Amino acid sequence: MMSQSVRSLLIAATVAAGGLAMVGCTTTSPSDVQASPRATGSSIDAQVDATLTRLYATVSGSRELVARSKAVLVFPTVVGGSFVVGAEHGRGALRSGSRTLGYYSTTAASIGWQAGGQSKAVVYIFNTQEALDKFVNGNGWSAGVDATVAVGRVGANGVIDTNTAQAPVSSFVMTNAGLEAGVSLQGARIHKINL
Repeated sequence: MMSQSVRSLLIAATVAAGGLAMVGCTTTSPSDVQASPRATGSSIDAQVDATLTRLYATVSGSRELVARSKAVLVFPTVVGGSFVVGAEHGRGALRSGSRTLGYYSTTAASIGWQAGGQSKAVVYIFNTQEALDKFVNGNGWSAGVDATVAVGRVGANGVIDTNTAQAPVSSFVMTNAGLEAGVSLQGARIHKINL
């Protein structure tokens, strides 16, 4: 098991090295990439709105799924870079209806021979109150550890499949090319933040 200080050092080194590889790889406009440590709640909320609008236009039935959910957690820009060690980071908001319940950060790290960078939007949909309560009341939350997260799938008819709609937590990942299928979010660690 890797110590926290070694892990933090590896993540910092990876983000620095990966930053060079990420030039031009984004799902947002340059003005939106300001989801930096100085990001404000209103700027994150605006990016969340834009991401949800894009999800609704991309995935038929997603608007209804979000409307029926207990809450939705949206990370408009999760930026990742890798050079042997990979790291991802992003900030987002938890919403219930049109109300923001709080702001969160997500981080993930991986080790292996890899190189490159990417940006993606990640949406978690909490379909049950139990899954939402576990998320909100926990001291940090990990996809795949604290909850099984069903990767959102679209059936042959172009509508969200039944397993996605019935899972306690569903997720969608979008890149510039559209909905990314088969993406594992296991290991993504999410914490509440104060802005």
